[in-house]
Amino acid sequence: MAVDLDDVRVFAAVARAGGFREASRTSRTSASSASEAVRRLEGELGVRLLHRTTRSVAPTEAGARLLERLGPALAEIAAALDVVKSSRDKPAGTLRLNVPVVAARLVLPRILPPFLAAYPDIRVEVTADDTLVDILAAGCDAGIRYEETLEKDMIAVPIGQREQRLALAASGAYLERHGRPTHPRKLLDHACLRGRFPSGALCPWEFERDGEVVKVDPTGPLVGSLGNATDLLVDAAIAGTGLIYWFEDWLRPHIESGALKPVLERWWSRLSGPFLYYPSRRHMPAALRAFVDFLRADSK
Repeated sequence: MAVDLDDVRVFAAVARAGGFREASRTSRTSASSASEAVRRLEGELGVRLLHRTTRSVAPTEAGARLLERLGPALAEIAAALDVVKSSRDKPAGTLRLNVPVVAARLVLPRILPPFLAAYPDIRVEVTADDTLVDILAAGCDAGIRYEETLEKDMIAVPIGQREQRLALAASGAYLERHGRPTHPRKLLDHACLRGRFPSGALCPWEFERDGEVVKVDPTGPLVGSLGNATDLLVDAAIAGTGLIYWFEDWLRPHIESGALKPVLERWWSRLSGPFLYYPSRRHMPAALRAFVDFLRADSK
C-alpha cells in the first residue's frame, strides 16, 4: 500500500472543516484537488472515509476512527518539521570531524571551546587520524588537511593560523656533547629523530633562508610514526637522544622551559596553515554550517 502523506493531510483538513471548499482555504489546494486526494486515499485503503452530500461532508465511522488517530501523529510530524526549521536559527546536532593529530593538538583547542560556548546545542566528535581517509566513508561531516593533500572536489575553508613554522631543536646536553650544526647539511653528521607518515614515507627535512632551499635526509637512532608517536620523539629529544624537526607550536613549551634549545633558527621553514574541508552539498547539516560560519567570522 502506497499512501501519500499529503493525501492524508488533505483528508484530515476536509473532515475537520466539514467541506472541500472550506478545507481548500487552509490546505492551500483547490476544492477539486482536495476531492481527488480523498478519492485516492479511499482507493488505497479500500474504505469510504467521507459521506458526501450537496450540502455537507462528514466522516464515516471508519473516517472518524482514522481522524482520531491521525490527530496526534500529524501534530508530531508538524512539531518535528518545526524543530528542523528552527535549527536554521538555532543549530543543533552532532558535528563529526576527522583531523590529523597535529590539528587536534595545535588548531582545535583554540577554536572549539568558544564555538561550543556559542552553540550549546551542538556536540562535536573528533577523530584524530593521520591517514588520508575518505571522510564520507568514515561517517564524518568534515575534515582538516593541509593544502597539498586537499581533494580537488572539496570545499576548503581556512582554519587556524595561516602560517606555521617547523622548528629544529635539541637538548642542551646533546649540543654540549656533539656541538651545534652551523648549516642544514651539517645535520648529516648528527643524530636526527625522524617521523614517518602513515604512507611509510619519512617526513622530509627542508630548510629555507633568503630564498635558498636546502633539503636533507639525515639518519638517527629513532624513527616514530607521526601523530601517535610524536611525543615519544619529543621526549627522546629532551633526553638528549638527537635533534627533532617539528611544528614550532608543538615544541614551543619545551623551548620556553629550556628543555630544548632552538637550532638553526634562521633556517626554519614556513608552511601555509590547514583548511577545513567538506563535500559540496546543497543542504549542509546545521552543525557544519554553524561551524563554517564561525570560522569565517573568526578569520575577519
